[in-house]
Amino acid sequence: MASTTWLEIVDANVRERGELVIGIVPSLADLPQFFERGDGHWISRYVDFLLDIVETRAGFVKFQSAYFEAGGLAGLSALSAGMKRAKAAGMGVILDAKRGDIGATATAYAKAYLTPAEEGGSGDFEADCLTINPLMGPDTLAPFVDCAVRHGKGLFVLCRTSNPGAGWIQDKMAGNRAISDRVADLIGGFAPPGADGLSPVGAVIGATVPNEGRRLRQLLPRSIILAPGLGAQGGDPAAINSLRGSRPGDLLVPVSRGLTRVEDRTLSQDAYRNLILERMQQFEDVLTYDYAVSQAASG
Repeated sequence: MASTTWLEIVDANVRERGELVIGIVPSLADLPQFFERGDGHWISRYVDFLLDIVETRAGFVKFQSAYFEAGGLAGLSALSAGMKRAKAAGMGVILDAKRGDIGATATAYAKAYLTPAEEGGSGDFEADCLTINPLMGPDTLAPFVDCAVRHGKGLFVLCRTSNPGAGWIQDKMAGNRAISDRVADLIGGFAPPGADGLSPVGAVIGATVPNEGRRLRQLLPRSIILAPGLGAQGGDPAAINSLRGSRPGDLLVPVSRGLTRVEDRTLSQDAYRNLILERMQQFEDVLTYDYAVSQAASG
């Protein structure tokens, strides 16, 4: 079991630093030009630059695995170093890899991303929490869940995502219920029996779908919801409250490009740092206000 579990990290960091999750998406076209030096190490510089700004202020960071993989070995090296640095700083580290496959392969993925080095993992990409895809069936989730429970990790299972085409399958009816509802039932079933706290198995539900989110939250009273879509995807801040439950820490809100993308790529380092801090404050203010509104409504 990890010395500090995912649920312990969530409890402590939400209380101390709030619900905002800093998304790290190393897409050079969206960043200022000063990161370009032609030496192949710009991803590491970007990760360090961003962590310098946020690691003492934000409680959580989400690394988008695909963009690091696209950077080849240099990208993977930057991912590993960034994850280790964020964990050392006390941040909750979410790896957004959306893995999902047959049992043996799922077991290997779980070993890669959720198993500490002292328990047989490599330690190179050990996260506190991993996003996974359920659409190959419950048996493909079991190795991830078993590993997460054994090592005190967390999972976010895709349930009703924020992308425009998500409804093509997630809103379809299977029998008399939407597929997303059936996935929510599956996620809720992983909550430890006989306890009243949060479950280590949570759900990805977009902030862009408040109506669906409100329904799914009712099915997931003990699950942490990861709610992407606020910022660049146009999620309505007011929709965040539809995803809140009754337990502190049951909602985390990632912001990636909405925090870091720029139109003016000629920005200086100081100007870019100040822009990120300004945007962080704006998102933190929105979440703080929405939380206060939800508390007042429930009171």
